[in-house]
Amino acid sequence: MSSGEKIISEIKKECDEKIAVINAETEKSCNEILDNAKKEAKEITENARFLVEEQSAKLLKAHQSKSDLEKRNMLLKARRQEIDKAVSHVLDYMVNLPDTVYFELVYSLARTSHLKQGIIYFNEKDLKRVPKNIEQRFYEFGISAKLSDTPNNSIESGFILKDGDIEENMSFSSVISEKREEIEDIISRELFK
Repeated sequence: MSSGEKIISEIKKECDEKIAVINAETEKSCNEILDNAKKEAKEITENARFLVEEQSAKLLKAHQSKSDLEKRNMLLKARRQEIDKAVSHVLDYMVNLPDTVYFELVYSLARTSHLKQGIIYFNEKDLKRVPKNIEQRFYEFGISAKLSDTPNNSIESGFILKDGDIEENMSFSSVISEKREEIEDIISRELFK
């Protein structure tokens, strides 16, 4: 082998060694990059899974809350309807009491009146069946009042006691409306034991 061939062979050998070193470094670098990419992909996947689970849990919780609220509102609406029906039945019952019992209820309301004089108004139906001694009965409760001959058909039941511009509405619906919360509590306890 000539000295020129030796030099070329030596250069080739050095080049091959450098290429091998470069290839080894490149492969090592590629493997590190690939390993880092795999780690990042795994972290991204785990974070995405965590976020999806977290969002799913939030959505499920929000859905459950909405469902619970709708169920509660439906239950309250049903209770309200039942209470309204019961109040309506109570009012209907009171309106249709026999005359003597009906007017005893009227007298009970008269006892609670704040007015002590005036004119007593009934609707047309009640005016036809009013007891003859009604003014005397009102007087027994400290109310000096005269019975009006003119019906007041804005009253469905009960009476109105009027003294000048002051009016006390003792219609059954007005009394029930005034005592609605107390009545609802009683009805609610009975209906929803």
